[in-house]
Amino acid sequence: MPSLNTTSEFLLLEFSDTRELQILHFFVFLVIYLTAVTGNLLIVVAVAFDHHLHTPMYFFLINLAVLDLGIVSVMVPKAMANSLLNIWSISYSGCVAQVFFYFFLGGSDFAILTLMAHDRYVAICSPLQYETIMHKGACIQMAASAWITGILYATLHTSCTFAITFCSNRIDQFFCEIPQILKLSCSDLYLIEVGLLVLSFTIGGGCFIFIIISYVQIFSTLLRMPSVQGQKKALSTCIPHLIVVCLLVFTGVFANLRPPANTSSDLDILFAVIYAILPPLLNPFIYSMRNKEIKTALLKLTDFGYFPQTTSCQVLQRKLG
Repeated sequence: MPSLNTTSEFLLLEFSDTRELQILHFFVFLVIYLTAVTGNLLIVVAVAFDHHLHTPMYFFLINLAVLDLGIVSVMVPKAMANSLLNIWSISYSGCVAQVFFYFFLGGSDFAILTLMAHDRYVAICSPLQYETIMHKGACIQMAASAWITGILYATLHTSCTFAITFCSNRIDQFFCEIPQILKLSCSDLYLIEVGLLVLSFTIGGGCFIFIIISYVQIFSTLLRMPSVQGQKKALSTCIPHLIVVCLLVFTGVFANLRPPANTSSDLDILFAVIYAILPPLLNPFIYSMRNKEIKTALLKLTDFGYFPQTTSCQVLQRKLG
């Protein structure tokens, strides 16, 4: 097959040939996108305006929400535009950008989740040393390290992926997914990227094991707590984080370890949505449902609680005067 390495664009997978279904897909993605953006923005604003939440745990949570905002913005707006305009192409540079930003944001996201597990471990298992270990400077350094690691991780994957010679420009997915791009390869260079993906799963697995070990020790400490109220308060911050980690890991493993297929299908699209869009969509709801402090901050936000409150006497005086 002739080499298409100089191609200026890639052709993405069409959701449907029927115009009505394309419009339906546009509205479905629009609802998903607006929900994810609104939920994560509420988390950011609630934590930023409530000084009671200016702690290391919620500092990492803001980082997580910002990263989730980025992840859902990498591919969903483009999919919406394709469905609305019935144009299923993406420029070469646009595809490179999608791959880079998805790996950058996704890698940083998982690094932040690992740091959040470390934060909960120190807070519950070594509470007397918490302020010494998790001080402001240390938290900023850890968060910066997570973001820098994500940039290096994305640069490595992106450079290896697009060093490949392509024999086709048709990607069997609605965004530039690396496994689908590797299928277009004309050379053995794709094996380098395959090796990097295996290494990524190995490192990710190591981080997941670290998180699980941390939570085994956390729950062991909680069982020895004499105060039931203290146990509940600790669980209200640990359970949401553990659910988010499991959601991200299991959806990613479920999607990437499925049996390979030569042709794309609706099931492939569903798998991609599950691991790429579902976690950023559900994370704000998971944290707000299980975490009383987040719920309180959100209630204050809706009641304009970050403004000075007006007493009932002041309200009565205004009405009478």
